[in-house]
Amino acid sequence: MNVALVLNSGSSSLKFAAFNMAASDMRVIVTGQVDPANADAAFAEIDAELRRAGAGPPIAVGHRIVHGGPRLLKHCLIDEAMMGELKAAEPFAPLHVPASLALIAMATARYAACPQVACFDTAFHAAMPDIARTLPIPRALREEGVHRYGFHGLSCESIVHQLGADLPARLIIAHLGNGCSVTAVRSGRSIDTSMGLTPTGGTIMSTRTGDLDPGVLLHLMRVHGCDADGLETIVDKQSGMLGISGLSGDMRDLHRVAANGDADLAVAMFCRSVAKQIGAMMTALGGADMIVFTGGIGEHDPIVRQRICADLAWAGVADSPSSRSAFAVTTLPSAEEAQIARHMGAILAASRGGLEDARGLSQARC
Repeated sequence: MNVALVLNSGSSSLKFAAFNMAASDMRVIVTGQVDPANADAAFAEIDAELRRAGAGPPIAVGHRIVHGGPRLLKHCLIDEAMMGELKAAEPFAPLHVPASLALIAMATARYAACPQVACFDTAFHAAMPDIARTLPIPRALREEGVHRYGFHGLSCESIVHQLGADLPARLIIAHLGNGCSVTAVRSGRSIDTSMGLTPTGGTIMSTRTGDLDPGVLLHLMRVHGCDADGLETIVDKQSGMLGISGLSGDMRDLHRVAANGDADLAVAMFCRSVAKQIGAMMTALGGADMIVFTGGIGEHDPIVRQRICADLAWAGVADSPSSRSAFAVTTLPSAEEAQIARHMGAILAASRGGLEDARGLSQARC
């Protein structure tokens, strides 16, 4: 097997998947999740899983990168120059980029001979039209790279890939999980999306505010003396459904205490927030042919889907087999790891030496 190892890091876990790039369908070999707190133990567990699956060491390692800043907008091989650019992008995603840098360093040390590939969540949205990409701020700031980037791009790409020949001209993807975004896709290309400069914008999320009146931030600075770190803690870690409910940002917890008024309000506000963004994407697309729900909540929570669709009944949206919808409403899994593996195959094949050299190096030295 030509083993491609994909690493998808989160705030408290590290998901991994291995794929056989020698197979025409990029067959998955093994998937799992490890605790990233102890890097040596995490990679030892990954290697053990590969051995149990009868696979050899990886010939290449792929990484999901949430934000590459204004200069890293295409999936690419990782080298020193790329790492310098990623380091410079830290201010755009201070919660995500340092963790990505650390994981790349650990993976490079563990698999020293393997090429490493970076795949960016922002790449899918890089060609959005100016009307969606531009933020209403002074030109000088826009020229520094302050604009709408969009996220969950690898998830969106995976949905487009799964639809294949059934891909409609006007597609709306609602990625609903711990982080949430809604994206308008025309003929396979992103034309608008709810998240903005950072993954904090857009819909209400588990602990993130989503879109917020900027005056709230000014108020917190002036009245409560908040600095940048304090504001970041509030908008990214203490708000969203957690802030509204005062109990939890986990939708499953909120369902369990549905009789609690604040918990019910959090769920209702979340659903309304997503419905409003879907309505906005209908405007961008001039309607819709299909809505796909994905992510942990989007795929597995029928209560939330039904409430969102109920808010969109005016547009002919229905999430019930017995109801007639004006267009298709469905669920599909977010297959970010498989999408990264596909990009890895294409990048290695296009690079000098290509896949065969990567395999030879891995067998000799990894």
